[in-house]
Amino acid sequence: MMTPEIRFKTITSLQDVVPHASLAPRVVPRRVLMCPPTYFEVKDANNAFMADNIGGVDWDKAQQQWSKLKETIENCGFPVEIIEPIAGFEDMVFTANQVLPFAKFGGEPSVIVGQMAFPTRQREVPFFEKWFQAHGYNLLSIPADCERFEGGGDGIWHADLGLLWVGVGQRTSEKSCDELARILEVPVVKLKLVSPKFYHLDTAFAVLDSQSVLVYPGAFDRTGLELIRFYFKNVVEISESDANNFAGNAFALDRNVILQRGSISTCEELGRLQFVPHEVDTSEFMKSGGSVYCMTQMVY
Repeated sequence: MMTPEIRFKTITSLQDVVPHASLAPRVVPRRVLMCPPTYFEVKDANNAFMADNIGGVDWDKAQQQWSKLKETIENCGFPVEIIEPIAGFEDMVFTANQVLPFAKFGGEPSVIVGQMAFPTRQREVPFFEKWFQAHGYNLLSIPADCERFEGGGDGIWHADLGLLWVGVGQRTSEKSCDELARILEVPVVKLKLVSPKFYHLDTAFAVLDSQSVLVYPGAFDRTGLELIRFYFKNVVEISESDANNFAGNAFALDRNVILQRGSISTCEELGRLQFVPHEVDTSEFMKSGGSVYCMTQMVY
């Protein structure tokens, strides 16, 4: 069992890493939460990808792309749960951001409720709280003075181990890391995001399994890359062009990896590591700065 010094630890450098052998196993969810893009559109510019795409979404094409993504996930053997879209909430389709699900030491499913940076997204959170509460989850939150935490967009689990990676500096505040470690009772690795373009951790960091990860190096500082290389045996560094094509927003389901089509070198590397890439088209959602992982949330 992890000692309190390890369980509540925020890792910021190689000097304070927790060895792999000290990490507890994690219960991995096997279902996926999605929200239909019924009201999806680009209304304002909350990130660099949105600026030139306001009012530019092809709605019919977006519905088709979302349905194909859902079908691909189901074909990989993972049932899809649906949260109903609400009129006036154009970004609800990006279900990664509003909460972070977990099951502490194999106990009851819980979620940490997000504190979103933008008011338009803050208003989505109560609908997700209602959904998770109706499905038997315990709802928790970090203190308000921790400022911001954007759920699964910036908090990514280390596959089947009790270690949480948190991207800070763009949307999620550094203050949140210590509170996340306290609530989750697992070590938290703090990664500083240095590029405004890669505003969430999930835009440049995709955990494939406990030993493998996709990373766009340009999104992180030297210390962050050192920590990533310490914990992962297989670090696939994706190119800038593949990163701009949202290869870093891939979604791993066992040995299957779903990602935006067209990242040839990334797909080749996935194949080399015995993963099976499934390319889909999410071009309409990329106009809003999101792709495959952004539209999914693993749930129990």
